[in-house]
Amino acid sequence: MSDDTTTLIDVFDEVPIEPGKIGHHTVLSVDGARVIALSFDRGQEMREHRTHHPILLQALDGHLRITAEDRVHDLRPGALLYLPAARPHAVEAVEPSRLTITPFGL
Repeated sequence: MSDDTTTLIDVFDEVPIEPGKIGHHTVLSVDGARVIALSFDRGQEMREHRTHHPILLQALDGHLRITAEDRVHDLRPGALLYLPAARPHAVEAVEPSRLTITPFGL
């Protein structure tokens, strides 16, 4: 994609939920900005990890549990969670779910 005005009509089309898999798709990449979409089947988990940049997580559908610093955040459609850079966090899909990740400071 270029740095022109860009519209992504339907993120859901770009991020199918596949049984037993975690999907990872860069759905938008323009001048200094990127949006990554993840899809999770029920019960899928991402073990604790860190990112180099602050991130904003937004639940698109389903129900996700994000654990950061021994605190659990339940994300449902429309919910946002900001995590500073290098903050350890883990993700668990309580049900089939999708979320977007927007890193800052790229």
